[in-house]
Amino acid sequence: MNPMFDLTGKIGLVTGIANEKSISTGVAEACVEAGAKLVITYQNEKTRAFIEPVVHRLGVEHVYLLDVTRPETMDDVHKQIDAAFGKLDFAIHSMAFAKRDDLHGRVVDTSADGFAMAMDISTHSFIRLAKLVEPLMEKAGGGSLITMTYLGSEKVIANYGVMGLCKAALEAGTRYLAYELGSKNIRVNAVSPGPLMTRAASGIAGFDGLMSSAVERSPMHSLVTPEDIGALTAFLVSDAGRLITGGIHFVDAGYNIVG
Repeated sequence: MNPMFDLTGKIGLVTGIANEKSISTGVAEACVEAGAKLVITYQNEKTRAFIEPVVHRLGVEHVYLLDVTRPETMDDVHKQIDAAFGKLDFAIHSMAFAKRDDLHGRVVDTSADGFAMAMDISTHSFIRLAKLVEPLMEKAGGGSLITMTYLGSEKVIANYGVMGLCKAALEAGTRYLAYELGSKNIRVNAVSPGPLMTRAASGIAGFDGLMSSAVERSPMHSLVTPEDIGALTAFLVSDAGRLITGGIHFVDAGYNIVG
């Protein structure tokens, strides 16, 4: 193993695992393979049942409830990580939600409450997570914070609707957080994968066509996998990425340059 890519001794928080095919699953696998010790979160008891196979396979001992709509659970996660490890080296934010009608409908028809909910869960939760982990990363002498975005932030993607606005705000937040936290040696980046079938993607109408287009039009004519996303993310949180911050990093076989 290249020591620059060695995560041995690092403690990481991974959110957003829904099942074996989740983006966050690929990230968790890559980080564990590089030597990191992880904390994994789940949204509720129903979702915990779906992530148990991942938890057991990776040997993760610290699994905590985290529902970003319930502030007390975020406080509890902070306390549990502090008590167990006294620090945090990196955190992965992979959470997004929009009401079905708002996601499938026109942006101009988006309801006020639906817009607020989508922005809160998909975008502001990243800011709240940054605030939660900041003191833990200070104890580690610095850290790395990663969120997951998508090309719909900058280009119109059919049926992506209000989520495109959320991702655009998320990317702006990435830059501002990188600027504000850089003096504490905390790096903030966004990873932008190409289309792949996950539970979240299954809620987007016409997603099969989007994946077919990605294969046909991307320079490398290939779909991204959770393992590909995990490899990039593990690099960014490692010491090899120590001066990389504020960026949007594509892993999509080059689709973004033609999409």
